[in-house]
Amino acid sequence: MKFLVSSIIAAVSVVAATVTPMPAMADQAHPRIGFSIDDLRLERWARDRDYFVAAAQSLDAQVLVQSADGNEQRQISQVENLISRGVDAIVIVPFNATVLTNVIAEARKAGIKVVSYDRLILNADVDAYISFDNVKVGEMQAEGVLRNAPRGNYFLLGGAPTDNNARMLRDGQMSVLQPAIDRGDIRIVGQQWVREWNPAEAMRIIEDALTANGNHVDAIVASNDATAGGAIQALAAQKLAGKVPVSGQDADLAAVRRVRDGLQAMTVYKPLKLIAGEAARLSVDLVRGNKPAFNAQYDNGMKKVDTILLTPIMLTRDSIGTLVTDGFYTEAQINGR
Repeated sequence: MKFLVSSIIAAVSVVAATVTPMPAMADQAHPRIGFSIDDLRLERWARDRDYFVAAAQSLDAQVLVQSADGNEQRQISQVENLISRGVDAIVIVPFNATVLTNVIAEARKAGIKVVSYDRLILNADVDAYISFDNVKVGEMQAEGVLRNAPRGNYFLLGGAPTDNNARMLRDGQMSVLQPAIDRGDIRIVGQQWVREWNPAEAMRIIEDALTANGNHVDAIVASNDATAGGAIQALAAQKLAGKVPVSGQDADLAAVRRVRDGLQAMTVYKPLKLIAGEAARLSVDLVRGNKPAFNAQYDNGMKKVDTILLTPIMLTRDSIGTLVTDGFYTEAQINGR
């Protein structure tokens, strides 16, 4: 009898181990949304989180937030955890856009909607993508620098090689710069991607570029405010800060102050309340079976992903007041009081 019971238990254990999770039953009235974020230690993503949670709650949704802290394996584990908790949708800001194929397949198998937020997840069956037009951001960055340095030696400081947005930004930058290159007005003396958008690495790269070119670098097309900050530190060490135009994006407070002081030529303001609010609505619409207002499609290597593209805003010293008007910062914050 003991042998029979043991055999039955063993058989049940084997069956339980091979049963796949049942598809999630979406709670359309009160959706549960997982928000997996690349790295909440960065100011940008903390703001997105706060706006997203507030917008979701206004739509009667609950949000479970997790931060990967810049670790791709941690992000995969966290998405698996959200799947096991039976969320109705998962919104992902990917740390590495190329490694999420399998875990997203698990989510889709469980009936969970998946939204790629700001950065396009590659080679995965995501339901939707929402972002600002990153090609347009790249165009704005190149335009802002070219306006200040129409001739000379240019260095292209890219974003993280694991971030598909970095490639989109470069496409936009080159669409503006190529005619000037073809005319012989500017010359690209170097270009490099910056791992994890790390300011310290950006500083080292520009230090090396200045050394290699005898300090004759006339403009730096930096792909975000963090890398711009590193570049400007390297320029400052050579007493070139404010003399060499540097681009950026994200309207980080430190960058806005650099723009105000003439140390950074421009930044790109992407109203985070807008993207976060639209992403919350998109997620809830998908769960409730409503048709989102898609306005584009992007090929992520597996499929053409339905996309909502939002419009960014270029900011220079003359237009940073927009941030105060929008309530993004106060004048006291911008002025350091």
